[in-house]
Amino acid sequence: MSSKADFVVPPGKPFRLVDHDSAHTGKIDKQQGAARLEKARERMRELQEKLFAQNEWALLVIFQAMDGAGKDSTIEHVMSGLNPAGCQVFSFKAPSDEELDHDFLWRTSRCLPERGRIGVFNRSYYEEVLVVRVHPEFLEGQKLPEKVVTDRIWQERFEDINAFERYVTRQGIAVLKFFLNVSREEQRERFLARLEEPEKNWKFSAEDVLKRSHWEKYAAAYEEMLASTSTAHAPWHVIPADKKWFMRAAVAEAMVGALEGLDLRFPAMDEKQQRKLEEARALLTGEEKRGKEEKVKEKDKGR
Repeated sequence: MSSKADFVVPPGKPFRLVDHDSAHTGKIDKQQGAARLEKARERMRELQEKLFAQNEWALLVIFQAMDGAGKDSTIEHVMSGLNPAGCQVFSFKAPSDEELDHDFLWRTSRCLPERGRIGVFNRSYYEEVLVVRVHPEFLEGQKLPEKVVTDRIWQERFEDINAFERYVTRQGIAVLKFFLNVSREEQRERFLARLEEPEKNWKFSAEDVLKRSHWEKYAAAYEEMLASTSTAHAPWHVIPADKKWFMRAAVAEAMVGALEGLDLRFPAMDEKQQRKLEEARALLTGEEKRGKEEKVKEKDKGR
């Protein structure tokens, strides 16, 4: 598998999606990918327990992608085995009227993970510089004052997003962002599978197919967004997505790296806490001793 650094978008530099396609997945096969995924999941389970116990950091994991890239299945496979009490997953679709009455970060900022937990955003505030940019009619529905809708609105939103992510990282929320890079041909094959396999029909949306006519516009919007919002405190990881087994292993390993970078540990007990533990141990062992004595007495009575 390629180095984790190969997936990171360098901050402040031009970026091309073609440089991060499935030709750059390294020389591992499906079996090796599955083994690496399982190893990463085991390590994540260990780290999640420390994250929860320490209760200082939180991890926010953001997934963005073209339709059909495999966001849902990646979340399912990578998060499998983690303690669900320590995870929060939110999917963001078309905004409601209430959400449109607020700033574009409002609906997602309400869902930031609590300390000690892993939060997952399936799509996010990045939709506001992607789908809204490709389809200007959505911007018209956001009720913004005409004065603030300038030619710089997308650059201004990039600035707002970068400032927001800097803020949350300063509050102890580590931000890990994934763009799952599916090719246009692979997307077509997956859409056909949704049509041809009855158990996948429910996944099919005619709207997804119509979006393919805007492929180049979406690709351009993604490239500018990735180049403009990959920062030292919240870098983007662009993961080749044509091979799902590779994608899942790469995402899991990046998550392990992010958690390991937080220096997680179980809380140390001070002297006062240690005394309480000893008192609790004495009570429990005393209870056991009394229970044994009571059983002996009952036996003696029965003789």
